Amino acid sequence: MGFWDGKRVLVTGGAGFLGSFVVERLLARGVRQKDLRIPRIEEIDLRKWESCVKVVSDIDIVLHIAGRGGGIGANRAAPGEMFYDNATMGIHLMEAARQAGVKKFVMTGTICSYPKFTPVPFKEEDLWKGYPEETNAAYGLSKKMMLVQGQAYRQQYDFNSIHLLLVNLYGPRDDFNPRTSHVIPALIRKFDEAKAGNGKVVVWGTGKASREFLFVEDAAEAFCLAAEKYDGSEPVNVGAGFEITVKDLVGLIARLLRYDGIIEWDTTKPDGQPRRMLEVSKAMKLFEFSAKTKFEDGLRATIDWYQANKSRLG
Repeated sequence: MGFWDGKRVLVTGGAGFLGSFVVERLLARGVRQKDLRIPRIEEIDLRKWESCVKVVSDIDIVLHIAGRGGGIGANRAAPGEMFYDNATMGIHLMEAARQAGVKKFVMTGTICSYPKFTPVPFKEEDLWKGYPEETNAAYGLSKKMMLVQGQAYRQQYDFNSIHLLLVNLYGPRDDFNPRTSHVIPALIRKFDEAKAGNGKVVVWGTGKASREFLFVEDAAEAFCLAAEKYDGSEPVNVGAGFEITVKDLVGLIARLLRYDGIIEWDTTKPDGQPRRMLEVSKAMKLFEFSAKTKFEDGLRATIDWYQANKSRLG
């Protein structure tokens, strides 16, 4: 790919879930290993200005994927940390990149930035028509501030920043920690452990809420395509363009794991946003992305990876 020839690329979060797949695609596109910079959280704290200045030195393109995330439980337990960590990383990193003369800055936004009662499918034009769903508002707004910063920097400094609004991701290498995981890895682990121990599975909420999910390898491809082909100021939805209720998702994962035990719904716990599904035509129009992985195939791959690796996940 001529776009990447000779480019020095920073991938924050490059050792993590989405970031590791983005790195694989960059290498496949011809980016040289020596031109990739992947800061490790153990060594570089991107909440600190000095760290951000250090990592963007001599960099042409920043792919900012690092962040603090999690499911409803994690968001309710630490909303302050969710806001501070994500906002601080984004603000410092973008300013450091601007000062260093970085040519392009591509960042991960989130579907959590949309208003709670956005009409389905969510359109980019609806992003500012209300307040996000309360259980993850701090996270969604921290990411949304990066959009504001990027557009302000484009206006004042002609800084090329790209903002991608991603749906919930899933796939191999996901976070299966019960305290921080999103719904798919959390359910896979619950069903697998209940099956092994002849226990029951307790699921949060009523099951009526709907969600959209994007396979992580598709998301990595979208990230690379956006970097190569898109230079606009407006945010772009990145998703698979479908929705499934939590109840149907639970049934599907139970079937794939051959679980026939008890499933209980804890209706004292929140459902979160009532419905979620993105309108995704702009991603195809602007940088030729559409999701390729069928949902059930992606779930099978995720389950297979978990079962092969669960002994080391703790």
